[in-house]
Amino acid sequence: MASEKLNQIIEEISSLTVLELSELVKALEDKFGVQAAAPVMAMAPGAMAGAGAGAPAEEEKTSFTVVLKEAGPNKIQVIKEIRAITNLGLKEAKELVDKAPSKVKENVSKEEAEEIKNKLTAAGAVVELE
Repeated sequence: MASEKLNQIIEEISSLTVLELSELVKALEDKFGVQAAAPVMAMAPGAMAGAGAGAPAEEEKTSFTVVLKEAGPNKIQVIKEIRAITNLGLKEAKELVDKAPSKVKENVSKEEAEEIKNKLTAAGAVVELE
């Protein structure tokens, strides 16, 4: 069981935005001289085993681009999520949503791309990972 101190840290981390999490990871990498990408690579062979032999190009992909295809019925909620994900101002986030399809975030890990996709999809948007 985790101590109370660890539970508090976990609660704080779970309330962070994707961008804040990314900044936290970078800060921890700098502080401790490590790279968070190592565990991702360790997980990749297990994830690739289920993909089958028909998709070798997908297995090698390490960075993704999140593309907003359309805002869907809840445009305001999608704009709010875009602002939280990208730290754009209201005007810039609205323009990004209005000109869909548009790139929300480029060169992100699969985990971060999936997290962004899930947030935008929950807000009603249609999202694709490239």
